[in-house]
Amino acid sequence: MDRSILDPQVRKSLDLFRIECDVLECDPAMADTAAFCEHYGFSLAQAANTILVSSKKIEPPKYAVCVVLGTTRLDVNKKVSELMEVKRLSFADAEVTQSLTGMAIGGVTAIGISEIPIYVDSKVMDQERVVMGGGNRSSKIILDPQQLLNLPGITVVENLAVAKTE
Repeated sequence: MDRSILDPQVRKSLDLFRIECDVLECDPAMADTAAFCEHYGFSLAQAANTILVSSKKIEPPKYAVCVVLGTTRLDVNKKVSELMEVKRLSFADAEVTQSLTGMAIGGVTAIGISEIPIYVDSKVMDQERVVMGGGNRSSKIILDPQQLLNLPGITVVENLAVAKTE
């Protein structure tokens, strides 16, 4: 698939850091993980979600980008808090996410983000292939997660996320 459907900063980073991937066009109404996986036939274990986390009650705020599987829950209160050396954290809202990453919720990807630490759960790296946002709600990237190691600022973290309990 043509990379032109990806967000321009994502395209630029894919080229700059020589990341090999497939591109999938996505209905923007189906961009959120559960809907995407059901509609396009992916499992939640293949979905690598990218989440922006923000400190609370600290000026200026501290941020980190976290990549976790759709089958897991980001351990924000313990593991991420420890990594960021901040006591209180929350998920950044859509406006802050758009402002800092240039990407809309449902399309956020670690590829194309700079100057913010990026933590990737080790369970993501155990997958053969993962699907991630393309920087917008109308595209996705499918890649071997080892390709993420080409990005600067990536830290793979054991137990960044825990299994979801339904």
